[in-house]
Amino acid sequence: MKGTNEQRAGLLAGFGAYGLWGLVPLFWPLLKPSGAVEILAHRMAWSLVVVGVALLALRRWSWIGELLRQPRKLALITVAAVVISVNWGLYIWSVNNGHVVEASLGYFINPLVTIAMGVLLLGERLRPVQWVAVGTGVASVLVLAIGYGQPPWISLVLAFSFATYGLMKKKVNMGGLESLAAETAVVFVPALGYLLWLAARGESTFTSGGAGHAALLASTGVVTAGPLILFGAAAIRVPLSTLGLLQYLAPVFQFILGIVYFHEAMPPERWAGFGLVWLALALLTWDALRTSRRTRMRALAARRAAAQPAPADAEDSASPVRRDGSDAVTRIP
Repeated sequence: MKGTNEQRAGLLAGFGAYGLWGLVPLFWPLLKPSGAVEILAHRMAWSLVVVGVALLALRRWSWIGELLRQPRKLALITVAAVVISVNWGLYIWSVNNGHVVEASLGYFINPLVTIAMGVLLLGERLRPVQWVAVGTGVASVLVLAIGYGQPPWISLVLAFSFATYGLMKKKVNMGGLESLAAETAVVFVPALGYLLWLAARGESTFTSGGAGHAALLASTGVVTAGPLILFGAAAIRVPLSTLGLLQYLAPVFQFILGIVYFHEAMPPERWAGFGLVWLALALLTWDALRTSRRTRMRALAARRAAAQPAPADAEDSASPVRRDGSDAVTRIP
């Protein structure tokens, strides 16, 4: 019963995390007239405040000293902080400038980019269906590039920056809360410096936009950290295959919002490109579920084989004692 409740709690946390990520396009327009860079700087600064409070409440500080003694890990954290800042900044700009659908495409093709990076950088080997999915994803980008008259740069930068971020996180191998604290600490000083510079020039909307606007900018820390905390709770309670399926919720919600709420255009070539992406993701999902089922069946068969008693004649041939009670090893002919 406890395991069932834990899994149910994990599913709810996963739905909450990806649901919030999917609905976040509704939040960024509320921060206008702040520009994307100012919003990004506030997001960096206030995220560190929120995460710091969480770490203080949980009393999880021991990792800091260990991290400071590992220059390679610090370098990876710095790269992760830079690429996720690019990702965040471009995403905020995209939403506030009418490119929600194109931004959602970036997160749709992110799994395909992640697989391609695994092959090119980590030497991973793909199954045939995965190759077909990656090829279909490349075809979708070509279709969209022809339709746009240029490559879908927003989608590609979002996909590659987030895939690079995931690669860095894999190499660093830290908890979600700790890694977010380290990443935001890296960019906190530049972010705070930029905000102070804006204030000195009289261009800060935080100081000139009123208390309500300042509160919204400060809440970017909760908007950033909240879904990550929920994701961490889900990751330890539900299988990775389930999380892999849940990850599609965010771009689906963003795509629907882009069409229904923001009324972005969807010409035929864009539908064709998205259709190819969805076909590639369907192939990946089917292959992942099939592979997971085969792995479970093999593990179950191995456990059953281990639990079965050895045949009687096998025991006799392996035993040095004969059926008549004499010792086959020590008996002299």
